[in-house]
Amino acid sequence: MDYYGGNYYGGRKKRSGILIFVLLLVVAVIIFSLIKGLGGRHRAIAGIREPIQKETTGHVDTKVAGYDVHIEYKYSYDIEALVVSTKNYSGSGVGDRLSPKDVALAWGKVAEYNKKIDFNWRQSGRWVNWSVSNVDVLDPVGGMDGVAKQCSNNHLIPADTRAKKAIKKIKKGDHIRIQGYLVYIDGKKSDGSTFYWYSSTSRDDDGDGACEVIYVTSVEWLK
Repeated sequence: MDYYGGNYYGGRKKRSGILIFVLLLVVAVIIFSLIKGLGGRHRAIAGIREPIQKETTGHVDTKVAGYDVHIEYKYSYDIEALVVSTKNYSGSGVGDRLSPKDVALAWGKVAEYNKKIDFNWRQSGRWVNWSVSNVDVLDPVGGMDGVAKQCSNNHLIPADTRAKKAIKKIKKGDHIRIQGYLVYIDGKKSDGSTFYWYSSTSRDDDGDGACEVIYVTSVEWLK
């Protein structure tokens, strides 16, 4: 009796332990995959070219959050970049409805040294910020001016459903190419309320008004 009981319960405990281990392993893999998918990865890429923009004309008129919105194309825009941070916006206002996602992008030396230099990228309030422990570490990228000229915060406005789905998939660590237009946006409500959002058209600026507002027609993932 004692032998049978010991053999039976011992085997049951052993099988239970293996089952628990397998379940924990599966849960760990799922959690890791979700974290990786949501948070992306820290990455550096060398040789990314400067963004390309060309003067153009055209416009789109739409209605968003009660505003009659006029989106005017100022430049065609073609940017290849490393995604260093992303931020979703889910408010009900016209800005968040137009652009539910910002992406911080880097190219040139900033993208190349993104792992060797800890830029501490972070986004909030439609801004991107970065910080380093010592400005001397920025010498390889051209100092503070070099950082300003080789990264940008971008308000992405999907041109259609396909672009909207693609924008949702963008995450930190992606090497992407975005094509579309740098735009000036003016909105007006029947009660007289107004809204405007004008894209930066230079890579040399920083501070308020330095973000690119991109009417996105396509997103491509690169190796």
